[in-house]
Amino acid sequence: MKNVLVTGVAGFIGSHVAQALLKRKIEVIGLDNLNDYYPVRFKEENLHRLETFPGFTFHKLDISNLDGLDEVFRRHRPSHIAHLAARAGVRPSIAEPFLYEQANIHGTLALLEKARLYNIENFVLTSSSSVYGNSQQIPFREDDSATDRPISPYAATKKATEVIAHTYHHLYGLNINVIRPFTVYGPAGRPDMAPWLFIDAALKRQAIKKFGGGETRRDYTYIDDFVAGFINAIERPLGYEIFNLGNSATVSLNEFITIVEQITGRKLLIDNYPAQPGDVDLTNADISRARNYLSYAPQTSFPEGMEKFYRWFLEHRQNQ
Repeated sequence: MKNVLVTGVAGFIGSHVAQALLKRKIEVIGLDNLNDYYPVRFKEENLHRLETFPGFTFHKLDISNLDGLDEVFRRHRPSHIAHLAARAGVRPSIAEPFLYEQANIHGTLALLEKARLYNIENFVLTSSSSVYGNSQQIPFREDDSATDRPISPYAATKKATEVIAHTYHHLYGLNINVIRPFTVYGPAGRPDMAPWLFIDAALKRQAIKKFGGGETRRDYTYIDDFVAGFINAIERPLGYEIFNLGNSATVSLNEFITIVEQITGRKLLIDNYPAQPGDVDLTNADISRARNYLSYAPQTSFPEGMEKFYRWFLEHRQNQ
């Protein structure tokens, strides 16, 4: 790889992917619009960390801005694209579907068009495990037809990006690896996700919101494991392929609460709410394709990963 364009570079996953590339002495051109979905200061901290590397260049830019994208591509001539920019969140997408369409679908189409025009060697598209909806095929496999029936606008926009990407592969021969992440967590994680919310609530002795009876299960993926697989996906042009990147082990909401209580040494206060529209009952990744094609081998159990996240939180986020 000569240089990699990383979209969403100031975000949780994007900043970790960019840092891993920079540590390998690979030049990174980072794009981010620094929206206020969560506090911008957290994104700015991620950027400050990346700016300590000599091979990093940042442009504040919305990926839907075609003229701005063209200027970046003409100036830097990236060889690869790691597309991580997106409007995230299942529940907010129900309230603002047009915002999600603009950011996720239009933005991805703009990048694919530039990838075609500038002969990008490999394009890695970040989708979501949400595309599986309430699939009955457990664990979730990449060829599951349930992805044709998403149950939230967020999931629908992510599925749409996969389909558009396949069209560009078919028409123009673009190499595209689609990655479906399964609830990635870890240091510098997003403040709207359960690992952050539960740890923060425990430390502040505040109540968490528990939706449903606690039987829902998630496949939680530690950030370092995810990044290792994602970097391999950037390095390996394979035509058009889809890969799950998860831990392939599930944790129930009730188990999650117990683990947080054990790590923090504090009993969580709980406010109970009904299950939310758009939420799925279970996520569970079949990672056999990623093992075979990307040498993907997650190492971190959920209790181990949460312990690492907790130590980071105490140092960087407590009382913020």
